[in-house]
Amino acid sequence: MTLLQETRDPARPATHPLHAEFSRGSAPWAGVAVLLTLGVGLALTADTWQGGWAETRGSLHSASVMLGGPLALAAGCWQGGRERRRRTEDLGATASRGPLARFLAAALPTAAWVVAGYAATAGLALLATWPYATGDRPRLFSLPADAVFLAACTVAGHVVGRLVAWRLAAPLLGVCGYIGLGAPQYGDPGAVRHLVPSVSVLGDVPVWWQPLATMVWVGGLGVTAVLAYAARRRYTALLPLAASATAAALLVHTGSGLWHDNPLDDRQVCDTSTTPDICVSARYEGLLPQVRNALSGLTDRLEGVENLPVRFEDGPGEPRPDEAQLPMLVPLGPRNYVVRGRLTDPDRYAWEALMLMVHRECDRTDARLARTDDAVTHWLAPSPAEQHFDELMAKGSRADRAELEALRKARARLASMGDEERRAWLSAYFAAAGDCDQEAVPTL
Repeated sequence: MTLLQETRDPARPATHPLHAEFSRGSAPWAGVAVLLTLGVGLALTADTWQGGWAETRGSLHSASVMLGGPLALAAGCWQGGRERRRRTEDLGATASRGPLARFLAAALPTAAWVVAGYAATAGLALLATWPYATGDRPRLFSLPADAVFLAACTVAGHVVGRLVAWRLAAPLLGVCGYIGLGAPQYGDPGAVRHLVPSVSVLGDVPVWWQPLATMVWVGGLGVTAVLAYAARRRYTALLPLAASATAAALLVHTGSGLWHDNPLDDRQVCDTSTTPDICVSARYEGLLPQVRNALSGLTDRLEGVENLPVRFEDGPGEPRPDEAQLPMLVPLGPRNYVVRGRLTDPDRYAWEALMLMVHRECDRTDARLARTDDAVTHWLAPSPAEQHFDELMAKGSRADRAELEALRKARARLASMGDEERRAWLSAYFAAAGDCDQEAVPTL
């Protein structure tokens, strides 16, 4: 009687069998690994996405596919080979639960932890962007699709781990997954690119059903693999396979119609207190005050000058004849202009805006014309590298020193004009700014 006596305390509630799977073993570590891997990957490139919702969404999607996908495959594969490593396969086969239930009990905790790691990373990335966002809004359509993709990779890796009796199967599967997901980015897969999770369209907005179709496509493949391996009636795998194939056909058939332009890209937000007006894309309207301040020196000196463009704009495509193109605010990053919602180099931005306004696509064979262009640039928005080039010419040959002296005389001549005289001269200069007839451009 003593041997058969229940040793568990009757007052203590029984724990669910899944509790151990969720709280111990490799499953929690898989979630931590996903969180750290995606977090470090995003942190290293934070300058290129932190401050733009579209950039954050694109970077998070790329990281979840290219880093999280292979890691989920490897984690699932390692968990799938656990019974073989422990040599408990025969013991598991004697359990009262069926093979599908045993499979899900082992695979779902890992998938849940992987998705939890991704969700935590996504939440942190969105919180990191929020203080610096300059417009638009956080469109979260890709997050559920990425979560389903990672879960599908995990259970598919678990199937491979059950089938392949090799300890190196997990890391090798992760490497193969990385290569397989990254290869389409270096070629033109055609319409099939809409099925490849690693191929995304930055800044565009999908039709409402595209994320749903993507979840059915990738999730159906994962469910098919599970049922084909563990279900008692394996033909039931045909149902999710058919759903996945239908979603894939819909995605391929729709093609580029899956995405449409962000309406904010075509709408300009303008500051009309300056001449010319200053307009930026509505997606980055929060940067308009900084752009206005960067161009303030240029616009102040252009006050009263005629024959100027009506406005600066940074929309897609070529500006209209009465407009001037602003330097593009995207892509984000230290090598461009914007980092974390801040214009990093206002002087260079103003100089490039002036260059885009007065640029002539014609040969400048007249040395006096080149000196005049330099004097106008020096007066309105000098190049950040002007002093450096002047020093190089000062240390150069006699011809270089003579040319530097001529440049400085032209700059001084324009600076010494009275305000009215200078405005009249600049009005004549801008009237011929787009003309390749060198005789029509006033010189100094």
